[in-house]
Amino acid sequence: MEQTCEVIIDIAHANVDRLYSYLVPEGMNVFAGSHVLVPFGNGNRQREGFVIRVHDAQETPDANETDASIVVLKPLLRVIEPYPILTPEQIDLAYWMQKSYFCLLVDALRLMIPAQLRGSKVKEKIERTVQLSDPEAVEAQLASLLDKSGKPRAPKQYEVLETLKTCGLEMAVSDVLAYVPDAQSAISALVKRGYLVEGGHVTFRRPNISALTADKQVTLNDSQKSAVDAIAKAMEAKSGTLLLHGVTGSGKTEVYMHAIERCLAAGRQAIMLVPEISLTPQTVGLFQERFSDGIAVLHSRLSAGERFDEWRRIRLGKARVAVGARSAVFAPMQNVGLIIVDEEHEGSYQSETVPRYGALEVASYRAKQFGAPMLLGSATPSLLSYYRALSGRYQLLELPSRVQNRPLPVVEVIDMRQEFQAGNNGIFSGKLAQYLSECLEKGQQAMLFINRRGYSTFVSCRNCGHVVLCDDCDISMTYHKGENRLRCHFCGSVKPQPTVCPACGKPFIKYFGVGTEQVEEALHELFPKAVTLRMDTDTIRTKDTMQQMLGAFARGEAQFLVGTQMIAKGHDFPNVTLVGVVAADATLLIPDYRSTERTFQLLTQVAGRAGRDENPGKVVIQTYTPAHPAIRYAREHDYKSFYFYELEQRKKAIFPPFSLFVRILFSSDDESSLYTGVSAYAEQLKLALDERLGSEGAKDILLYSASPAPIKRKHRAYRYQILIKLLRTARLSSAIQTIYTFAADHRSELFAMVEVNPQDML
Repeated sequence: MEQTCEVIIDIAHANVDRLYSYLVPEGMNVFAGSHVLVPFGNGNRQREGFVIRVHDAQETPDANETDASIVVLKPLLRVIEPYPILTPEQIDLAYWMQKSYFCLLVDALRLMIPAQLRGSKVKEKIERTVQLSDPEAVEAQLASLLDKSGKPRAPKQYEVLETLKTCGLEMAVSDVLAYVPDAQSAISALVKRGYLVEGGHVTFRRPNISALTADKQVTLNDSQKSAVDAIAKAMEAKSGTLLLHGVTGSGKTEVYMHAIERCLAAGRQAIMLVPEISLTPQTVGLFQERFSDGIAVLHSRLSAGERFDEWRRIRLGKARVAVGARSAVFAPMQNVGLIIVDEEHEGSYQSETVPRYGALEVASYRAKQFGAPMLLGSATPSLLSYYRALSGRYQLLELPSRVQNRPLPVVEVIDMRQEFQAGNNGIFSGKLAQYLSECLEKGQQAMLFINRRGYSTFVSCRNCGHVVLCDDCDISMTYHKGENRLRCHFCGSVKPQPTVCPACGKPFIKYFGVGTEQVEEALHELFPKAVTLRMDTDTIRTKDTMQQMLGAFARGEAQFLVGTQMIAKGHDFPNVTLVGVVAADATLLIPDYRSTERTFQLLTQVAGRAGRDENPGKVVIQTYTPAHPAIRYAREHDYKSFYFYELEQRKKAIFPPFSLFVRILFSSDDESSLYTGVSAYAEQLKLALDERLGSEGAKDILLYSASPAPIKRKHRAYRYQILIKLLRTARLSSAIQTIYTFAADHRSELFAMVEVNPQDML
């Protein structure tokens, strides 16, 4: 029977973001989710597309024609992959995302597949093999390669043939070359002579991730058992959201693995998200050790081939567990029984590019699709998640103590104002320097955390006060001593190190602030014989660098590890007994209502790296505001007290979770036209909101502001925003829908994006 299908063209433009009908040629197997090549437009240019639905011919919808009988449909050209690359659940998810995140349907669909699959930029890897063409004739063939004296005329050819004779099997060319180096031309010559026959088979490229410590089957304690049992009940009920709140070192990862084992035993699949998989090779390595080939890894640091093959292993049912960063939530599974989100409080789960989705929201929707529970885990849950747990919306599971009842590290808070008054102008307080020395003497290791990379955070003139800014962004440039130049951490532009002030011409240049480079240098000066490793985005340039560096630290080849927040979570080094927080105030100074929460979370997480084995841990927090609640509660490892304090502050200010922010961002090279356009947009949107909400609903708008963004200029473009703060009432969804609808109807070259509760308020 003749078939037609509806295809969305792989072009990210609002004018073509709809379904187009095509004829399925006879004999072509097409399914919903197939990746196809189609003729498109008046010129019938070949374009890729995704089949959304397949129909019998008489069922073909065509909204563009009043008389369907005269419609002549173009035929599909070919199917690109032999199997559907999108599952029915993924297509449904894409439609949900289109509505929820105000994005194009094709943008949502692109998230579901490896980027290199589009345009056929990546292919299956074929392992080239060779074998003897006639095993019985091999002696004669070897003899033909000898001269009159009995020596091989072509030594490489002789050695290759002899290797294959000894093996007696088909061998991969790469294996032959391992036995006979530089024998590529010899293999080709033997094939040409007819002595060898070429073959090949499809192979999967696997990422090289190994555990830094061996996986040990452990006996769960009572709290862990209760948590696993509760998760198992939720899997049986096929619903629910659970929040696992466990202190650092309480064994949350072991709970995850036991829960996944139960999920697999029930014949289902599991997805586990981690904040940044490239930053947590230990966790991924442990999962690979536990689940072997049953696990697939998805993250941005994989090569194109590795990412494609890991995705393909999931799609073809060869992997039943998907572990990865944010994008792993789209893994092409069809029988998911459990979704886990580790470190659920992390901001990296929020996409910063279009579509600006939240991985937790997507995970929740996918869990409902499959009838599966969602498990959130953290030592410092987000305020919103804990609020939902205490209100009964989530089921709260708790791990109140470390495994084997190991003590939490002792935290000392050092007032750097007193250090300065005592004449200490250095990076390290007297106590931290002392503890670092003692750590070395005992043969133990230390981690030093500072959430700023580079050497100095800004450069200023002591004569006129001029601060060197990026030419393309409204932020100060950071001095990188290793490069001897200034670098913008937003756009990446660089400038040479100034010798005189660009404003007044005086030579009174001063470098202010401390970054990871300067901390590393200070350690070298204090302990010249100790080995220090530095981990930040300047030192982690390749996909294997971090694993190599962490592996060296785990083996004790370095005594100190200095880094940004990439060392603050997911790491378990038994010999680390000291953690130093060099500048705890850095994150407190960010103009964001969540800065207190994020500082507490970061301090608690990094403190949790100390004392995770038999030796007790110690943490030193250096600060100029020792009485700040974030620091005070982090010192006591007291999440609950911090939660109730911060919730009360949010309630007084009517901040989330009692309200919600919507940010509409605009951008242009011309500030004058941007100001005019945003002003008109803001006025019209306010009228639309007032009309939709009415006089009573207008009271729900607590803030309505049109102004330059906090960082007014970025990447050479000016940035303005409309910031709306809405009270959480029954009318909230109507207000957000009005904003989205208005944005859809008023697209312009100035409009950038709509964000609900943006992670970045800058």
